[in-house]
Amino acid sequence: MRILVVEDDDGVAAAVVDALVARGHGVVRAARAAEVPGLRPGAELVLLDLTLPDGDGLEVLRDLRRASDVPVLVLTARSAERDVVRGLRSGADDYLVKPVRLAELLARIDAVTRRAAARGGAPEVVEVEDLRVDLAARRVTVAGAELTLTGKEYDILAALARQAGVAVSRQQVLDEVWGDATVAVSRALDVHLASLRTKLARPGLLSTVRGFGYRLGR
Repeated sequence: MRILVVEDDDGVAAAVVDALVARGHGVVRAARAAEVPGLRPGAELVLLDLTLPDGDGLEVLRDLRRASDVPVLVLTARSAERDVVRGLRSGADDYLVKPVRLAELLARIDAVTRRAAARGGAPEVVEVEDLRVDLAARRVTVAGAELTLTGKEYDILAALARQAGVAVSRQQVLDEVWGDATVAVSRALDVHLASLRTKLARPGLLSTVRGFGYRLGR
């Protein structure tokens, strides 16, 4: 398996890379957030540190999740419950706190890849009635006509499209799109949702699940 290791600490990276290579995996390492987009294509799993010298690892995680359904295992020193919850809600398949035993890391990698294989991979294109969301191309059409969405409108729609027909909590949407849930951000979500519904022009297609969140699909 080809694994992308995103880790700025040379010592930690060397130990992890050596263990993976000894297990027979192919490994590519990124030491900075800026290197990830160019190295992600072809990766079958990502090991991601959240503390990087040029960016927040949670933002890297959200970018990965928007672009791909590649399994992501967070490996970080951040142990606070808030960080763990945000990491998992932002799309991590598993969360490990440093220092971690290499045997456990390898076992977690095996577990994550088994779950990903069982899912069979999420679709890159989601169709709900005459709405078509191309997650790979970030392109949205309704009845064949392309919609012009803002970045946040698209991110909200994509977060719901990945779980079409399923109720998605408001907190999960906030965490996936913004990474936090301040009062200002919460109000911004309402504004973007109203605009998105207007552009979709399909009453009932994007519904509110009272007291919980939202669902794309009737």
